[in-house]
Amino acid sequence: MNTSMALADAIRGEAVRSGAADPAVRGGDWRLALVATVGSDGTITTDDGIIARRLESYRNPAVGDTIRISVSSAGGWTADGRLGQGTGGWVNISLASGWAANASYYTPQVKLLGGGDASLCGLAQMSGSLATGTTVATLPAGTWPAKQVRCPVQVAVGFFGVMTIFTNGTIQLADFSGTLAATGNKYAQYDVFSRYRLA
Repeated sequence: MNTSMALADAIRGEAVRSGAADPAVRGGDWRLALVATVGSDGTITTDDGIIARRLESYRNPAVGDTIRISVSSAGGWTADGRLGQGTGGWVNISLASGWAANASYYTPQVKLLGGGDASLCGLAQMSGSLATGTTVATLPAGTWPAKQVRCPVQVAVGFFGVMTIFTNGTIQLADFSGTLAATGNKYAQYDVFSRYRLA
């Protein structure tokens, strides 16, 4: 091969490599990425430095999320959302200290549903004093509502209150119908949220 042919081959090879790396040449594309930082302006930064704007459906981003990012032919990046993990079924929620699942009922768990909703199930209990505003559990990221949701529940035999899911994933019991005894079983009924909105 003469020098001019070798040079032409090298130029062609470099053009192909440059085009493959340039969204304006190859068109839109997508790939997987890890979230390194979460911005307050609706963006995330990947572990290799790409800044992407989150889609509205990608709620509660967290460092370490494995996500799909897309790039337009103009070079703009979007964070399309978190990839699913596990089986997509019921996931245990983190109960607060002193609370335990009641074996006669479903284990306290959460599950993502279609259409931007989620579901809770199960019953937990503790014995002793229960103060209003006590956090009884924390939901995993990705199952937090955009606004607080609350529902009436029975907190002890003959006593009722309100269970609230907060936007940071904590679940609290409050607003009791009377003064609870300092002894005896108290309950957290997660089944009352068989369906709640995420957004």
